[in-house]
Amino acid sequence: MKIAVLLSGGVDSSVALRLLKEQGHDITAFYLKIWLQDEFSFLGDCPWEEDLKFAREVCSQADVPLEVLSLQNEYWDTVVKYTIEEVKEGRTPNPDIFCNSLIKFGQFYDKIDSSYEKVASGHYAWVNEVNGKFLLERSPDPVKDQTYFLAYLTQQQLSRALFPIGKFKKTGIRELAHKYQLPNMDRKDSQGICFLGQLKFKEFIKHHLGEIEGEIIDIDSGKVMGKHPGYYYFTIGQRSGLGLGGGPWYVVKKDVENNIVYISRENKSVRERNEFNVGKFNWISGEPPRKKELKVKIRHGENLYDCMVVWMDDSKAAVKLDKPDKGIAAGQFAVFYDDEVCLGGGVIL
Repeated sequence: MKIAVLLSGGVDSSVALRLLKEQGHDITAFYLKIWLQDEFSFLGDCPWEEDLKFAREVCSQADVPLEVLSLQNEYWDTVVKYTIEEVKEGRTPNPDIFCNSLIKFGQFYDKIDSSYEKVASGHYAWVNEVNGKFLLERSPDPVKDQTYFLAYLTQQQLSRALFPIGKFKKTGIRELAHKYQLPNMDRKDSQGICFLGQLKFKEFIKHHLGEIEGEIIDIDSGKVMGKHPGYYYFTIGQRSGLGLGGGPWYVVKKDVENNIVYISRENKSVRERNEFNVGKFNWISGEPPRKKELKVKIRHGENLYDCMVVWMDDSKAAVKLDKPDKGIAAGQFAVFYDDEVCLGGGVIL
């Protein structure tokens, strides 16, 4: 097949490329440039130049052509704007989900020649076709499995998606990287997109939302304990960065309208609960599941709960977990599974 390979400069996508090359496919690698140097120059250096250097070395070694494709404006108009709006509303965004559905398997499809039969990436997931339907299945590596981040893909997108490393565990990918003697075989896994790094995210928010002074209030006594530069700098359950003595203090509530951050010595915000509502669904099959008893992830990782889904109407459902969880927050995504198959997901309300 003629395949477009999304190459990040990391080990996973590089091994995916070499596997496809070994299978004899006609391959072109694409590096997606999404970083706006001028817009984000205040954050300092972004490692995209290092990523691109490794991508070029991997392609040179494998004798595969590499094209650099700019999707900077598209990324800004979708992923970055969404992130800013969610933070502004006091919610917890997940840019990776929209980067996959809107950019890597969205805008990128529209930019490349239609003669490419498949678009391949280094995701830990698997596409299986059954009776004309495309199923997204979990990786055998529960820690690395990335179906959570792919839950907003559609049937049309999955029909062209290819995940060559989907049946491997991470240890096996590292072994293959050494077998191929890849230039990046010992490179650490990336921690996501530059501006979402823990240290720089606050600067990113400051650049776009500025600072608006508000009060920090002890929710138990009602006493004003200090000032803050804006509710959007804080997340529920946060402990560090408050600059207050006599703690430990936890962020337990945010009043978005009045710009108040409520704190407590007891972390009441992360009290365990096992029920929440979900909306804004994407179902990969195009239809909601008929089963009520499913499995669900409320964050990327190996933690998978049994759950009961009760529909309130076509656009909203109540979810009850078999065990309580401490980290359920509005704006996060709940992704549902039927055994190994990822069905899609929705936003926690």
